[in-house]
Order: sequence, then C-alpha cells, then structure tokens
Amino acid sequence: EPFVGLRNYVEQLTSGDFWSATGRALFFTVTSTILELSLGLGLALLMDQPLRFRWLLRSIVILPWALPTIVNALMWRWIDNAEYGALNALLTQTGVLHEYQPWLSNSDLAMWMVVLADVWKMTPFVAILLLAALQSVDRELIQVAMVDGASSRQAFRLILLPLITPVIMIVLILRTMEAFKVFDIVWIMTGGGPANATQTVAIYAYQTAYQGFDFGRGAALGYIIAVVIMALAAIYLRLLGRTGR
Repeated sequence: EPFVGLRNYVEQLTSGDFWSATGRALFFTVTSTILELSLGLGLALLMDQPLRFRWLLRSIVILPWALPTIVNALMWRWIDNAEYGALNALLTQTGVLHEYQPWLSNSDLAMWMVVLADVWKMTPFVAILLLAALQSVDRELIQVAMVDGASSRQAFRLILLPLITPVIMIVLILRTMEAFKVFDIVWIMTGGGPANATQTVAIYAYQTAYQGFDFGRGAALGYIIAVVIMALAAIYLRLLGRTGR
C-alpha cells in the first residue's frame, strides 16, 4: 500500500464523525469525573468520621470497585433492561414511573446510564484515595481553627480542602485519562448505540479499524487519542505543580 503521509490524520481531524465521537467522550469524561469526585469526597468524609461500624462501611463501599469492569457492565446492562430490568421494576413499583423505559435504547438516556454504571464502579476508588489524604491531615490544625471560632464548613474550606488538593489533582489526572479513552463498559452495555449516541472516540477508533477494516485511519485515531491524553495530563501536572507550591 502506498505511503499516504499525514492524510489519515488530516481526514480524521476534519471528519464530523470524529468530532462528534470526541464530544461524546468529553461529555462522558466531564460528567463522570465530576460525579465521582463529588460523591467520592462525600464518602471519604463519612468514612473518616469516628463511626461505630466504620470498618463495615469501608468494606461495603469498596465492593463495586472490586468487581471486574466486564462484570459491572453486564450487571448494569441487566439492571437497565427494558423488559425485565431491576431499575424499571423499582421505579414503577414505587410510583416514580408509570411504564417501563428503554434506558439503553433511548438515545437521550443511554449515555447517562453508562455514566451511572461508571460512577457506581469508580466512586469507591476515588473515595479510598481521598480518605487516605484526609487521614494524613494533622487534626490539631482543625481543632485550633475551631477553637479560634471557625465553623466546620470554614475549617473544611480553608484548611482541610487546600491540604488534600494535591491528591484531588492526582485523582483528576487518573480519572480524566481513564474516562476519555473509555471503551469496555460502553461497548458491553450499548456497543456505541443507539444511533451512535454512546459512541466515544475509542469506540469510533475500534469500529474504524476492526469493523471498517481501515487500519490506517484506526491507527491514526489511536495516536490522536494518545496525544490528547498526554496533553490533558500535562495540563493537570502543571496545575498540580502550582498547588504544591
């Protein structure tokens, strides 16, 4: 096959399908990362409290993360099933819905269902990392601030949060890179459908190379994804360097 130079890269970077897939990947990345960080921080603060059964709470919280991604995706595909899924059964029996919804067949809902499955699995990972950061903070700093009249909210915002910000940035780096190149959970749950509603850029690359048998464009897409991830990591590391000063 003749050498085509940068033609594959140019064709992909000027393709509407590529930018649509990239937009969906960015939506998944931003939405899932924000939810996982928010819920993970809340769980970490809860697990850091001197609760009586704290060890049991920590054991239960980590279970979703311990599941293999394939098992998690299959479980959520069953939960979201339009005919016999547990989610439809729960919502109809509690009166929230009056009829079953095709969660994974509705182009407006499918991506949200995939985000929900990812948040369920990865929030415990975020919570454990943030819990480790919280436990490394000197509690005397919080006690002194509260003796000086600071409220619990002020102590969290002005003392605790700045001290764990470097760990938060590391979590953002890890989750952003993983989420942008997400493939397995989306492929198992929806296959990129319906009507490409959940077709992320990684799935688009796979379909281009292995279903369309255009390995040149597929390889170009792989390199583009790698460059984007490296750029995101560089930005986060730059921000992490500033927060560490």
